[in-house]
Amino acid sequence: MNAHIDNLWLEAPTPDAAKVAKVERETHKLEKRLCRQVGQAISDFNLIEAGDRVMVCMSGGKDSYGMLDILMKMQARAPVDFTLVAVNLDQKQPGFPAEVLPNYLKNLGIEFHIETQDTYSIVKDKIPEGKTMCSLCSRLRRGILYRVARELGCNKLALGHHRDDMLQTFFLNMFFGGKLKGMPPKLVSDNGEFMVIRPLAYVAETDLARWAAHRQFPIIPCTLCGSQDNLQRQVVGEMLREWQKKHPGRIENMFAALQNVVPSHLMDARLHDFRHLQTTGVASDDGDKAFDEETYSDSRLPGVQVISV
Repeated sequence: MNAHIDNLWLEAPTPDAAKVAKVERETHKLEKRLCRQVGQAISDFNLIEAGDRVMVCMSGGKDSYGMLDILMKMQARAPVDFTLVAVNLDQKQPGFPAEVLPNYLKNLGIEFHIETQDTYSIVKDKIPEGKTMCSLCSRLRRGILYRVARELGCNKLALGHHRDDMLQTFFLNMFFGGKLKGMPPKLVSDNGEFMVIRPLAYVAETDLARWAAHRQFPIIPCTLCGSQDNLQRQVVGEMLREWQKKHPGRIENMFAALQNVVPSHLMDARLHDFRHLQTTGVASDDGDKAFDEETYSDSRLPGVQVISV
């Protein structure tokens, strides 16, 4: 009996082993969540269809690495056949480690293309010192990527924007553009030729950061614009993180709101015909309840109550 007990003690996991096991469990849960969220976005918005040739735009940041990694997992289990082509635009920033992405992609065994265009010099020449480079850089990059997609025979371009990017864009447009406009999960390209998709639409940035650390992606910092201080996007991002810290669940609520729009309770006459609105004499759940306090729970936010006033 005592020998049996001694053996049980000997077989018990050490504190280090228990810690490793816990990390492995959490990592497995994270992987399942990422795959589930990307799969849900693909299904909800019909992002990828049979026969698609998807150009996965790689910047060298955690988001694009994570997107490619998850899409490759989804490709292996998808009910339809589609092709992935990883593409990086080397913009010739000083000190850019040009060998990192080709080596990484080569080791993955995925089809890839590195496009080299000196947009850095153009942006630095055209934008005065201290001014935001993002707009011009984005336009130049977009035109080049469209051309590359055409040459590679791709019909869809996958971008690595995540849930937090979408919320930041919404508030940037509201604060500085006077529009209720966000970043959609799917849209037709500016030139009307391609479909632009965002498979990470439901994914939180914190999860992508954790996945990048786990997978040890060779992250390449953006020295063209990422080093600029006081960008409004950074300011809005910090505001959202502070809100989430003080009020857990707020980001989830705001993101849910982007998918639950009520045009009749806003003020855009192009979306709702206020001019010709008539009384009906019939009670309606869509009527004016602006002064009623309403408490409800959302199944997507377990334990979070939302109060509408």
